[in-house]
Amino acid sequence: MQYLKDSCIALLLGFLLDLLIGDPHWLWHPVRGIGKLVTVLEKWLRSIFPKTQRGEWIGGITLVVAVAVFAAGVPALLLYTFYGWNRCAGVFLESIFCWQLLATKALKVESMKVYQELSHNDIRGARRAVSMIVGRDTENLTEEGITKAAVETVAENTSDGSIAPMLYLALGGAVLGFFYKAVNTMDSMVGYKNEKYLYFGRAAAKVDDILNFIPARLSAGLMLLAAIIKGYDTRNAWKIYRRDRYHHASPNSAHTEAVMAGALGIQLGGDASYFGTLYHKQTIGDNLRTVEISDIKKSNELLYLTAVLGILLLDGVRFLLLIL
Repeated sequence: MQYLKDSCIALLLGFLLDLLIGDPHWLWHPVRGIGKLVTVLEKWLRSIFPKTQRGEWIGGITLVVAVAVFAAGVPALLLYTFYGWNRCAGVFLESIFCWQLLATKALKVESMKVYQELSHNDIRGARRAVSMIVGRDTENLTEEGITKAAVETVAENTSDGSIAPMLYLALGGAVLGFFYKAVNTMDSMVGYKNEKYLYFGRAAAKVDDILNFIPARLSAGLMLLAAIIKGYDTRNAWKIYRRDRYHHASPNSAHTEAVMAGALGIQLGGDASYFGTLYHKQTIGDNLRTVEISDIKKSNELLYLTAVLGILLLDGVRFLLLIL
């Protein structure tokens, strides 16, 4: 019971650290370490498993198990050691872990770089900035395309980078948080439906879909509440959410995008180019007005308020239940 209370405190401290400090580029981040591990293991697994559909599928499963166990096991051992030594030391370490697993401020900082470049009419600079936060090809994007890409990534990552890790941190502390982040990182690296990763990345993509099923819907609900508080078009947000929440190849990604598009009265989604290939994608929302660069700022307002509502719900309510 005491650990659960300490974990609540650690999550709150980690959330505050994330909002205050974010993700400084000079500071080593464990997710980068997970990414390097995925790269090394992928190369090794591809060399030992047969280059067949079954071989790649088994190799992909092995990758998910190995990386997830390692990513959760190391912090579990460290937390066990620190909490066993001193309660305050354990809370301190877990709060650092929570801070590193949340990406609310980092998402705002990186997307606002796009806004700054566009506000100075620097299309090339804006393309470079948006290329750092999206997976699509950006070299030929117009101002509208750049703005849409930035708003879409803020909307989608409201779940992936903020509410989803927050949920797993609330449910199982930093250990479960790292487990989630490892799977999410693997999905972003190998979860593509192209020739190279169709079978090798299938396990990572499926597990990520499962882990994000509840967070995506929770994030959409919290964002709807945030839209009400901010005075955006909540009726349209609800309409677009119900209509367009599955307008994405992923069963989870369009939920927050649909709320964002409806609340702002803009249209997101549509065709996009990845690795030189044009993919036809469904649109999300109605084209009620032209997308403006100010929509990037508005999307970040919804991101932050959604995150605050999330911490109040997931951490605040849990703490109250523990002390009652």
